[in-house]
Amino acid sequence: MRTYAFTLLSALATSASAACTRDILQAATADLLASQTAGKLTGASFSNSTAPKYIENRKTIDLSKGVLSQALKIDHNRSQHDVPQCAAFSEFIVTNSAKPYVIATQLRLDNTTYKVAEIASIVTTKGDWLFNVTGTYYWASREKWDPIPAEKRDSRAVIQAAADAYCDIFADKNVKVPWGTPCARLEGGAYTGKGTATDKCDVGIPNGVKLVNREYVIDEEYGTVDVHMDFGGTAGKFGAGGLPDSHEFRVEGSKLRYVHTLSSCGGKACM
Repeated sequence: MRTYAFTLLSALATSASAACTRDILQAATADLLASQTAGKLTGASFSNSTAPKYIENRKTIDLSKGVLSQALKIDHNRSQHDVPQCAAFSEFIVTNSAKPYVIATQLRLDNTTYKVAEIASIVTTKGDWLFNVTGTYYWASREKWDPIPAEKRDSRAVIQAAADAYCDIFADKNVKVPWGTPCARLEGGAYTGKGTATDKCDVGIPNGVKLVNREYVIDEEYGTVDVHMDFGGTAGKFGAGGLPDSHEFRVEGSKLRYVHTLSSCGGKACM
């Protein structure tokens, strides 16, 4: 009996020690930053026997044909980490005038090896929805996305519900969105705020647009959720597939504080 109990406890301890952690996810986003800077996968997080699945603008493509194969100087980056899902999110801003980019990347790790199994990026550049990398960098670098004190953190459910309410109101104006004051939305390079206490996000929201096929990365410590989705999908204004889109939200006290949106036009007439 003692031997069995000891073996069981040892197995449980091993399982617990092997769980996904914030440290593992932080190493993955650090490796992603290094990889984008180098223009090739580098770091222990990508040391799988097989290459991770690579999705760019909602389509699976060969890694060598994507933006991650380009060596880019990242002028601004910020990452969030979702321990329960063993997933992470990074926002990269590249201000190079010849090849400017704003990139929103979700990473999903294998729950056994804790190596990156999937990389999914929404990549925007010149010609995409309201793209203005100068404006994006200016406002993003001035916002405060710091850790929220433990006693003031919202639950995962509250954070996701705030994001879903925002996404749902595009198709149903009866949805109640937890707008915060102040709240500022960075859409492409356009900003709804002025850095004041009265800034608002609830402006310029269209009607009859469905935001579908949502995939989430949630970080309670920072009150954030990033959502990759199809903007205006199901045969809407932008065609059957809609636009590849990332909406990231910062939630404070159950209210929306910041919204960052990226939409890739992919050659479509989306303006």
